[in-house]
Amino acid sequence: MIEVKNLTKRYGGVKAVDDISFTAEGGEVVGLLGPNGAGKSTTMNIITGYLGATEGTVLIDGADILESPKKAKAKIGYLPEQPPLYQDMTVRRYLEFIFDLKKVRLPKKEHVSEVMEIVKISDVADRVIKNLSKGYRQRVGFAGALMGNPPVLILDEPTVGLDPKQIIDIRKLIKSLGKKHTIIFSSHVLSEVSAVCDRIVMINNGRIVADAKTGELSEAVSGSGILALEVEGSAGAVREAISAVEGVKRVSKGNGQSYTVEYESGCDIRRGIFNALAKANCPILMMRPGGLTLEESFLKLTEGGED
Repeated sequence: MIEVKNLTKRYGGVKAVDDISFTAEGGEVVGLLGPNGAGKSTTMNIITGYLGATEGTVLIDGADILESPKKAKAKIGYLPEQPPLYQDMTVRRYLEFIFDLKKVRLPKKEHVSEVMEIVKISDVADRVIKNLSKGYRQRVGFAGALMGNPPVLILDEPTVGLDPKQIIDIRKLIKSLGKKHTIIFSSHVLSEVSAVCDRIVMINNGRIVADAKTGELSEAVSGSGILALEVEGSAGAVREAISAVEGVKRVSKGNGQSYTVEYESGCDIRRGIFNALAKANCPILMMRPGGLTLEESFLKLTEGGED
């Protein structure tokens, strides 16, 4: 649905975006993650057509954002970090205005009501926007992005400045929208990305430094998989049984009955470990993925600068 190819953006001699490429498929929520100044917002502004690229192309469902801007932009709903709302309009009047501005070809009254119901702002439909809380104004911005049911949603820092309850509500909304839309979600808040996104594209200094499914980022960064275990039995018997499993690289003993198993990237050793330990009469008390946390992966990829 979204295809970014060799995208570069220069400001004078500075590269804000440096030859990045990635895709986002239909029904996928992709997190664009990186520190402040990494190039996230520049990338999103190019994808939406607000900025032109120095080099490279962006395709929205096959339409080039520069060569066929009207066709491509008709497929995009964009929520910037600060939604450009008309503060003196009521919520309903504002959404009707956006409906007309986008030239949506749907029954106006029904569509506006449907979108307000989706983002849960029907109860404030006739209130003036400037009198709404930050969370409600953010939802009005969401509603504007959803007007016309675009298949692609671009969300730039959609939870900045919200309180914890509002953040949880926005997360739930994004997750539900992700079932029917392709979403690119930009944030530098790691818990946000982990809770919402199916895949993470991490940017640092304008370059992509990681592109992996959310649960597989640690393995992609470290080059190995990590499994944490608690096993009952003698340490020697446990080590011997686990070490014999195909794909296992290293077994480390922790405190008490805990073990850390490092294995080859791309392998799934869980069934092999289960069978080996069952044969050795060493019951597994706990088994879960180990490895780097999202925070540790982020720091490892961004603290070293361009290296």
